[in-house]
Parts: sequence; C-alpha cells; structure tokens
Amino acid sequence: MLVKTDTKEKFTVITPEDGVLTANMAEELRQLLHPYMQKDNKHIVLNLKMVMDAELPLLAAIVDIQQEFYENSASFVICELQQQLEDKLEKLELLEVMNVTPTESEAWDIVQMEEIERELLDE
Repeated sequence: MLVKTDTKEKFTVITPEDGVLTANMAEELRQLLHPYMQKDNKHIVLNLKMVMDAELPLLAAIVDIQQEFYENSASFVICELQQQLEDKLEKLELLEVMNVTPTESEAWDIVQMEEIERELLDE
C-alpha cells in the first residue's frame, strides 16, 4: 500500500495513494498505524481523498483501528471521502460508527477538540 505521511505538531495525516483498498491491505494498514499509538504524536487523520473504493475487510479494519485509537486516548479521524466510498459505507452501516469529516481542516479541528476534551476529563 502506498501512503503519503505528513507529520504535524499534534497529529499525523496518512493519505493512501491507491485508488482501491483491498482486503489484503488490512493487515498492512494495521501495521502502519499501530505504532503511532506509542508515540507522543499519536493522533491520526486518515485522508481518503484518493480512494475510490475499498473492500469490506479493509473497511472493517478501519473501524477496529479507530476504536483501538480511542481506547488508547488517541484521536482517529477520517476525511475527504469520495462520494462512492461514502455511499458504500452508508449502505454497509459503517459510516455511523466512524469519525468522518468532509475536509482535512475539519479533521484537524476534531483532533484538537478531542485533545482538549481528554485534558478536561483527566482533571
């Protein structure tokens, strides 16, 4: 799986460059993302702007990975879904369990708000 990685101050943007994400990429995605949970900068924005389609096992893996990040006090936000992928997620009833924003900028805002929320809850 080809990805572009852009490290920001508070989070990392991961952008897959493949147009179709297949089932056999699910484990590769897990291995790519799991190490971030151990870093100081552990929040992830998954930008799917180049992805036109994805197979169900990979989509299920994204849902699982997102949950693991939240269980480890880390944000995981998906952004810039192509309409056909968004429609597929809606049909599979996965969209409602994902933290999705229309733009990368809005994803950044979510990460920052969740960070503030965690700080307040920890006090």
